[in-house]
Amino acid sequence: MEVMNLLLKTDSYKASHYLQYPPGTEKLFAYLESRGGAHAETRFFGLQAIIKEHLQTPITREDIDEAEEVLTTHGLPFPREGWLRILSEHGGLLPLEIRAVPEGTMVPTGNVLMTVESTDPELPWLVGWLETLLVQVWYPTTVCTRSYYLREIIREHLEATADDATAELPFKLHDFGCRGASSMVSAALGGLAHLVNFQGTDTVPALVAARRYYGADMAGYSIPAAEHSTVISWGREQEVEAYRNMLRRFAKPGAVVAIVSDSYDIYDTVIRLWGEVLRQEVIDSGATVVVRPDSGDPVEMVDWVVSALAEKFGTTTNSKGFRVLNHIRVIHGDQIDGRTIPEVLKVLRANGFSASNIAFGIGAGLLQKLNRDTYRFAFKVSEVTIDGQAIPVRKSPVGSFKHSKAGHLDLVRDKNGTLRTIDRATDPTGVSSELVPVFRNGALLSDWTLEQVRGRA
Repeated sequence: MEVMNLLLKTDSYKASHYLQYPPGTEKLFAYLESRGGAHAETRFFGLQAIIKEHLQTPITREDIDEAEEVLTTHGLPFPREGWLRILSEHGGLLPLEIRAVPEGTMVPTGNVLMTVESTDPELPWLVGWLETLLVQVWYPTTVCTRSYYLREIIREHLEATADDATAELPFKLHDFGCRGASSMVSAALGGLAHLVNFQGTDTVPALVAARRYYGADMAGYSIPAAEHSTVISWGREQEVEAYRNMLRRFAKPGAVVAIVSDSYDIYDTVIRLWGEVLRQEVIDSGATVVVRPDSGDPVEMVDWVVSALAEKFGTTTNSKGFRVLNHIRVIHGDQIDGRTIPEVLKVLRANGFSASNIAFGIGAGLLQKLNRDTYRFAFKVSEVTIDGQAIPVRKSPVGSFKHSKAGHLDLVRDKNGTLRTIDRATDPTGVSSELVPVFRNGALLSDWTLEQVRGRA
């Protein structure tokens, strides 16, 4: 998804660290964890994409030369002999071992998600050099986690108010976030992380990432939908013709088409245009027409639109005793996040409407309004081997929550089925590890499909 010299995918100060470790240092062992956040667990995802994109192509002498020129001019030393050793002794592939929890697994915060250790005693510093790149798994993991918890909110309301929650759930939260992402790479990884939990998306780069990294021919789906430009280009006096054109081109029996309806006056559009002028055309089309109000307070707007459409198109009461709109549905994609989704659903439910009536589009609230501190991700060295002796190390700053773990860490499942972190050196329980080898010396050892990841989700 991007082209850049692997040696330069790091922080500047990493270039000086090979000179800072104690004499005789042979190995570094580091781990990644979420130290906590808005939720008690995180869903690990995205490491495989990072490995496939960045760590499977051998480095070249040209890479070394470029990195040396950039970093020394930048004001730093450069371990040229070390990188040349990787080229000559390891075929340009990195002498590292990475173990991680299987992607899609929910792990309580405060536990190891991934470990990284060097495999060449001459190159222990390589673990730190790669921290900058590897820790960026925080982003797809955070999106995947956020998407999962939003799914659980929607699931609760569907199971209480809909006839077939399982069939409806995958398409209830649609990714509108591509244009608001910081880059196409972010959109691809974040959008793909969302597709672990849902199947509705308009983020095309996520589909490409799913093909490239997780073997999914088609990871998500969308429908024909109007935007404001395709409505206002007809002019205000011809607004109804913009909607009629959408119906005639896309509203076929069994089809679904979404039409943004707030370009001018959402209240007039819903009551008069959809509810009267176009009502019979909607019914006769055999399609499900999805009306999209795209402004206003989400809770008040969705409540009003659903109620108004119910008066015009009628409803059917389902087996749970909740009303479902006939022929028509609603999607709202403005100001949608973890606060507004449950509020919208609660109001609909209180008014006797099924969650079947509403879907959500989510943009910045899914892919952009987050950072590494959302779940306080940290990558820390916990064991150093010097002259053959493994030494546990940790940071424990006074007056801070940023204490790290020490030892040769592992993730196990105790007799109660709870995941917990142990130090294999001091707690050799004999319990098998929940971490699996995913990368060793340039080779990808675990290659999950998206369906396997979804299966864990």
